[in-house]
Amino acid sequence: MSQTFNTKSPTIKRILREAEELSKNPAEDYHAAPLDENLFEWHFTLRGPPGTPYAEGIYHGRITLPPDYPLRPPSFRFMTPSGRFEVNREICLSISGHHEDTWQPAWGVRTAVVALRGFMETEAKGQVGGIECDEETRRGIAKEAGEWRCGACGGRSNGEILEDCRVLAEEMGRGKKAGEEEEERRVEGITIGYKDEEKQMVGGGCAIAEASSTPTAKGRDTFTAPQPTPPPNPNLQHPEPAPPIQQPQPQVPLPVPAQEIQTPWLDKLILALIAVLITHVIKKIASHF
Repeated sequence: MSQTFNTKSPTIKRILREAEELSKNPAEDYHAAPLDENLFEWHFTLRGPPGTPYAEGIYHGRITLPPDYPLRPPSFRFMTPSGRFEVNREICLSISGHHEDTWQPAWGVRTAVVALRGFMETEAKGQVGGIECDEETRRGIAKEAGEWRCGACGGRSNGEILEDCRVLAEEMGRGKKAGEEEEERRVEGITIGYKDEEKQMVGGGCAIAEASSTPTAKGRDTFTAPQPTPPPNPNLQHPEPAPPIQQPQPQVPLPVPAQEIQTPWLDKLILALIAVLITHVIKKIASHF
């Protein structure tokens, strides 16, 4: 590569490691590599999923890595028409810059390309960056997509790029490797973003809907994305809440009257004092006569 960079940087180390892994373990159905003049801009080329209107197509796109990758997610966009994704429009994924809170640093460029290829099998249905198109149009686009050439990739066509990958994979005597199967399992946690019914962006950029995968008869993964759950209808009548249960009040003991707490000996003492007082008064009166 012609550019200079700090090889001690964790970001540079991660990018170089991914680039080396992809070059040493080529896949027949997709390719991704950084540009010679910009290590943070990658281009990918992928073959459409078999058994779909995209099967004969080979598509090209761009991945932009942030300066602090892999702590923050990259962004993705297709540079060629596909009938599934808008051209030069960022695609909303939980693995992309649209949703930094769901990004996992363990994901990488290979994970992203595998996920994008899998999501081509789903319908857009309001997805951010997705378009609706009939199958005939998609098949027509697919037949022409392989001839598209990228000036940043040496002027090679999409078909030539994947043909080189196929030849290299055959020379290495490697079919689908364990690493590729691991990536296909990993992408099951990736989701795509949708717009709401009024075409307004919701949920901090877009509403995320989970994608699930189920094995087909061919042993591949078919990605299906359920529609977002509609908001509750405010016109529905809700039953009135039940009245709160009254808790019993604790019983406070009443004060006992004074006469009830007097004892018999105290009564006798009081009577005796009264008698002495009366006697004393009588003697006083008698002494005056």
